[in-house]
Amino acid sequence: MNRLALVDDDDMLREVLAGNLRQAGFEVDVFADPMAALAEPPIADLLILDWKMPGMSGLELLAALRARGVESPALFFTSHNDTIYEEAALSQGAVDFIDKTRSFAILLKRIELILSHGGVLEDPAPERTDGNLSLSPSHHGASWRGEKVDLTFGEYRVVELLARAGRDVTYREIYDALRGENFVAGDGPDGFRANVRALIKRIREKFLAIDPEFDAIANYPGFGYRWTNDNG
Repeated sequence: MNRLALVDDDDMLREVLAGNLRQAGFEVDVFADPMAALAEPPIADLLILDWKMPGMSGLELLAALRARGVESPALFFTSHNDTIYEEAALSQGAVDFIDKTRSFAILLKRIELILSHGGVLEDPAPERTDGNLSLSPSHHGASWRGEKVDLTFGEYRVVELLARAGRDVTYREIYDALRGENFVAGDGPDGFRANVRALIKRIREKFLAIDPEFDAIANYPGFGYRWTNDNG
């Protein structure tokens, strides 16, 4: 029987979720706040962490537990569903990030997938290769001509969007993929375009560091970008 450690300061949610997980066949240790988890570091097959809690965030708690030798895989189950939080969690070693609005059935399936793969969530989609570009959805990694490109999680999402689209992708679509639908930034209704241009510039620089002749991201002024397969 797998043991889970649930850390969440929402009393009602914690009680209901722990009960559902126990009915699903798990042993569950519950902690009402991060300090309780630090006082008695959990021994568990999987940590389920909230993000916003008194004293410290779930991300800070994960770092503190790692410093104390707790190596259990961590899943964030939180209402902080913006991509910026997901990116931060995954970049710090979390294996999954799930919005609390998702059903228990989905959470349960993700837990089972993590545990069945030894604490590493495997994406059922195989590595995808388009010419010189290789994408690994399970690790959010990309390589160009066989060499790893050092992309952040957000940058990877944008490259994947462009490469999979097979068409011109608008500035709005690119920004929404990074920050969430209809998130507005910058001055005016189109202020987000400056953010997208800066992002694409950073992505291009990372590919150019590997291949000085890289030109697979084509710009369509006033509209957006397209991934091309012209690099031979």
